[in-house]
Amino acid sequence: MFDKKNLKEALRLYAVTDNAWLGERTLAECVAAALAGGATFVQLRDKQANEATLRSEAAELLALCRAAGVPFVVNDDVETALAVGADGVHVGQEDMACERARALLGPDAIIGVSTQTVEQARAAEAAGADYLGVGGVRGTATKPEAGVLTPEEFRAIAAAVGIPVVAIGGIDAETVPVLADLDVAGAAVVSAIFAADDIENATRELSRIIDETLPV
Repeated sequence: MFDKKNLKEALRLYAVTDNAWLGERTLAECVAAALAGGATFVQLRDKQANEATLRSEAAELLALCRAAGVPFVVNDDVETALAVGADGVHVGQEDMACERARALLGPDAIIGVSTQTVEQARAAEAAGADYLGVGGVRGTATKPEAGVLTPEEFRAIAAAVGIPVVAIGGIDAETVPVLADLDVAGAAVVSAIFAADDIENATRELSRIIDETLPV
């Protein structure tokens, strides 16, 4: 299990998988490339997979992340996280309640919660969340239903809680610099990593820009 005292640093470049971008490549080889390029956190998000496929994917990615010393969580599915021994889960506002996930996973698990308001952020922290995914930074095809927050809204959420905030939604090499003014610990990235022809180099470039943008 990942040591949560290092969580804030681990959230710096948070890779969220999306099988829609893989083409002929396997999910495992794409995640391995992202880790080689400097991804510091991995979330498995596969809304189309059945239970057996998701568990197989999770077990394979967990092994890669363990070897890299990077935390690994599963989107929404607490049962899969428990079955494979993942570091935790990330849940949205329409997924399992954070309190329930914490009760099932225990105190050492990492639990992230997607939020868009100060009220949601405070509720998630009170329920036991370890970090928040906040966004979007701009509109994205990955989650078209998600709204875009202003810089003031980002800063208000970060100021309202004592846990790290990760910016999500429409983040790529061009938009990372806007994070400098948002009081966030890192960036959650989907297509800018997994849609890239060269995932390792795309991730390395994102890591470089994040290092230039966000304080250590």
